[in-house]
Amino acid sequence: MCGIAGFIDLCRRSSNENLRAITGRMTDALRHRGPDDYGVWVDAETGVALGHRRLAVIDLSTTGHQPMVSGSGRFTIVFNGELYNFKELRKELEQVSDSLGFRGPSDTEVMLACFDQWGVKGALPRFNGMFAFAVWDREERVLHLSRDRMGEKPLYYGWMRGTFLFGSELKALCGHPEFQGEINRDSLMLYMRHNCVPAPHSIYHGIYKLRPGNMISVPVEAPLDLKPVPYWTLREAAARGNANPFRGTTEDAIGQLDALLRDAVRLRMLSDVPLGGFLSGGVDSSIVTALMQVQRSRPVKTFTIGFDESAYDEAPFAAAVARHLGTEHTDLYVTPTEALAVIPNLPSMYDEPFADSSQIPTFLLCQMARRYVTVGLSGDGGDELFGGYNRHVWSNRIWDAVGWLPPSARSLLADAIRSPSPETWDRMFGLGARFLPRSAEQRTPGLKLHKIAEMLRVKDRGSLYLRHTSHWADPTDVVIGGTDEEYRTNADGVQEELSNFIQQMMFLDAVTYLPDDILVKMDRASMAVSLEARVPLLDHRVVEFAWSLPASFKIRDSAGKWVLRQVLYRYVPQRLIDRPKTGFGIPIESWLRGPLRDWAEALVDEHRLQVEGFFKPAPIRRIWAEHLSGRGAWQHHLWDVLMFQAWLEENHQSFRGGGKATAADRACYTVPSCTSPSPQRASTSPLPSA
Repeated sequence: MCGIAGFIDLCRRSSNENLRAITGRMTDALRHRGPDDYGVWVDAETGVALGHRRLAVIDLSTTGHQPMVSGSGRFTIVFNGELYNFKELRKELEQVSDSLGFRGPSDTEVMLACFDQWGVKGALPRFNGMFAFAVWDREERVLHLSRDRMGEKPLYYGWMRGTFLFGSELKALCGHPEFQGEINRDSLMLYMRHNCVPAPHSIYHGIYKLRPGNMISVPVEAPLDLKPVPYWTLREAAARGNANPFRGTTEDAIGQLDALLRDAVRLRMLSDVPLGGFLSGGVDSSIVTALMQVQRSRPVKTFTIGFDESAYDEAPFAAAVARHLGTEHTDLYVTPTEALAVIPNLPSMYDEPFADSSQIPTFLLCQMARRYVTVGLSGDGGDELFGGYNRHVWSNRIWDAVGWLPPSARSLLADAIRSPSPETWDRMFGLGARFLPRSAEQRTPGLKLHKIAEMLRVKDRGSLYLRHTSHWADPTDVVIGGTDEEYRTNADGVQEELSNFIQQMMFLDAVTYLPDDILVKMDRASMAVSLEARVPLLDHRVVEFAWSLPASFKIRDSAGKWVLRQVLYRYVPQRLIDRPKTGFGIPIESWLRGPLRDWAEALVDEHRLQVEGFFKPAPIRRIWAEHLSGRGAWQHHLWDVLMFQAWLEENHQSFRGGGKATAADRACYTVPSCTSPSPQRASTSPLPSA
């Protein structure tokens, strides 16, 4: 696991020494991603510069140093991630050529040999891994950037005044003297809707995220109208699965999924440094841990975070699973003080506004695990692939029950549900718990009822997903100066390819929420402490098999992930697993009324909001007052605002204390621009191809 950064200076105005100095500044910003080694490769003739920070995981020797040049001398690469099937690829390469002469055992060298043998475009479909890389083709004078199929590893890119920049994180791009950090208010609109800035957008004008499964090529001679090209798309994988569904029995499906998952875990256990697993006691993390332990002769190291608030504490469930599997288990109960201490670091950790509050326990989990291991296996991805979110299970039922009512009646019903506070609903459920069936048990039922109330306000079934995944239903109510493009990632055409509404939601989750929120959260939290996180459930073979399974194999008897559960029950008793879904959260609603109140009040001060000029103060002050009084549960909306405000304070000091920033204020550095025409911005579309 590493950090990469670099650029192409089309003006070719710098010496090798200057190129190296600039690249060094960019990669220094990524030291946390790679504390073990660093390297720079530059070519002043073409204006190309590549930088790398290394976290040594496979091949700890100097033969794994990057930037690395291929055996032919044609390709030079900086690579972030892991190529899990590199040993198999190396054997294949040695069979077709006996003159390769590998210098060491690294996966990076195998990747370069694949490029020499099959070309970059020909090699990509052969890779099983998580990666973001930049590779310079000396022969064709083209820089290729690419990202793994599901988006586990990040990659930003964009033009700044005649210079093409790229990097693992925005802070690396900010290290280049041409970078200008002008905030994109349209991206702010998207952030307020989705609590993250979705690809291909970033918070800054002119800077983009490369979408999962895509490659972009930058020829130094004519780098105009760049357009990312997919080498794999989830849309095509889902369409193939829908057109050619799995036709075996349920036992066949369970057995085949077991074998695929076992091999995916096996590949991700390859490491030259200590390795462990994140264990919450839920389905996904438990199955990854079980398949790790069954393939290890010694106890696997497992890690869990616990909280004193019972509604958020999964540590006892994880401990029970760990005892059954015989892992070497460590749990850490986090105090509010320890959790709150993380908050000041979030703006620099995530580089752009990011408001999934589970970022806090995720960081604390990674921080604890890093004391013992350098690699951790995560259970992310199971919900998106196998129907694990409550919306997958209940949306159709709720709409079937009330969708026939006129909108006015549904709105009145929603008001009635939201009238009692979430805490009041929790108390009522607590009093009646012994009369409820086990299937009706819920943790934090009040918050879930308030979410259901918002669902009742939508106009039709097709609007349910957008409402499910939106915090601010209409960001124009609060953001000044942006436009809301009604972001519906890949919704067009999905209805025809995936006729089942549940499948449509799962698909949209997998191409938006998963790469833009879940995987970003894990990447930044783990890399902040130099820990490599691997995600076996996102092995593309597992993904493609999951999309071949009928919906009935995933959601059955009012529960999601049915087939995944059946695999897990081969290793862990059902009684240790079956319980209401919790999610990995923190009691942010009560913290905002308590220990975070003064911090939040300063960030949403009315005068401050007016001076900064990004938000309309009135709606924010209204929900802040309602939240403090207990009349409403607005913690998610408020956290969106607070995380942007904290990020703005950290990254744009010029907005504080008196007036809007000038163009010079917004720039990290100011240098003369190139006199040649700037290339066009990369072609983007609100709908991804993945």
